[in-house]
Amino acid sequence: MPLRWKIAALAAATACLVALAVGVLVHVWTAMDIRSRAEMEATNTVYSAMDVYRRTGTLAGGAELDPAELPTALRHPADGDRRVAYDGRVEGNLGPSVWGAQRVGGADSPVLAVRINMSPQLHDLRRLDASMAVASLLSLAAALPLAVYGAGLVARRLRRVAETAARISAGDLDARTGPALGHARGRARGRDEVTDIAATVDLMADSLGRRLRIERQFTADVAHELRTPVGGLLAATDLLPPGETEDLLRARVRDLRGLVEDLLEISRLDAGAEAPVRARVPLAAVVAEAVARTGLDTEVGVAEAPDAPTVKTDPRRLERIVGNLVVNAHRHGRTPVRVTVEGRTVVVRDHGPGFPADLLLDGPRRFRTGATERGAGHGLGLTIALGQARVLGAELRLDNAPDGGAVATLRLPR
Repeated sequence: MPLRWKIAALAAATACLVALAVGVLVHVWTAMDIRSRAEMEATNTVYSAMDVYRRTGTLAGGAELDPAELPTALRHPADGDRRVAYDGRVEGNLGPSVWGAQRVGGADSPVLAVRINMSPQLHDLRRLDASMAVASLLSLAAALPLAVYGAGLVARRLRRVAETAARISAGDLDARTGPALGHARGRARGRDEVTDIAATVDLMADSLGRRLRIERQFTADVAHELRTPVGGLLAATDLLPPGETEDLLRARVRDLRGLVEDLLEISRLDAGAEAPVRARVPLAAVVAEAVARTGLDTEVGVAEAPDAPTVKTDPRRLERIVGNLVVNAHRHGRTPVRVTVEGRTVVVRDHGPGFPADLLLDGPRRFRTGATERGAGHGLGLTIALGQARVLGAELRLDNAPDGGAVATLRLPR
């Protein structure tokens, strides 16, 4: 159930409880007041009727001597004081009543009694109950839309905060909750809990953005500073005498230069400084060329599809993506590795243990690799592939095949 309806239901339940409590209190108070007034009237009537009876010997004010309906508690009073008793019996047109009684004389004298019928007052009480019930229903009907509207305002603000947090989690560090939920308006109009949450999300995004910018700048600076000495090392290897040591050192320096170039590429991707240079190229030919450049034993297949044989994309970036996926499949998976081209989709699959669960859940992390028994690892290759795919506006999905093996699917945009 959405939050707005929960809040509205809670408000409606609270209003119903308040209306019920007020109705019960009013009913009890009014009933007690009616009975108290009836007892007072019975006492006064007995006093007047007793005075008339003692002076004239006649009964006045509806008084009777030893009436048959007199309650048992009043039939044999112990003294000559006036007494009252409630009688809840309903007889004909007479409803609940209050009796007042007093002995005329000594212990054996008759009892003069007066009956005060409470039916009119109780009828008024029932009308009051009905009126309060109708008023409560009308008030609830009027308050419920207001509660739904107010709850909707809160729910929309919370939904906006949640959407902003989701965008930040997805990598959009420029996402903010906006001025309507931020600190500026919060201070001007009075802050509440939603405003505090929104401000906290914005501050978190600012802090996270600053940290990432610092890390990206640090990575770019380190890679840039390493570029010159690494180039010098590679040139210095040419001065070494031929042999096994020279080959080993040259290979290690070449790997180091490749790592520096990868770091610089990631820095440019993180900074959003990369822009595609699009051209219409045959997709199958570009993929085959990218696989051939890896120098690895990879099978390339092209499935017949009704799509056009050419696509408009950046061929250099496309080759980079496919090459990284193929290298990753050979390095962390098992052969055979197969690349399939179908329409605008390129699928790279190996037959190893597959991608680790944390990679499928959170995406690739830099410099994280896995041994073969742990599944297909990922260093910088998959990170660069994902970044280049975003530059091209393409979708790169990483999955595991049901029968085993890692599957990377690249879908180019139309």
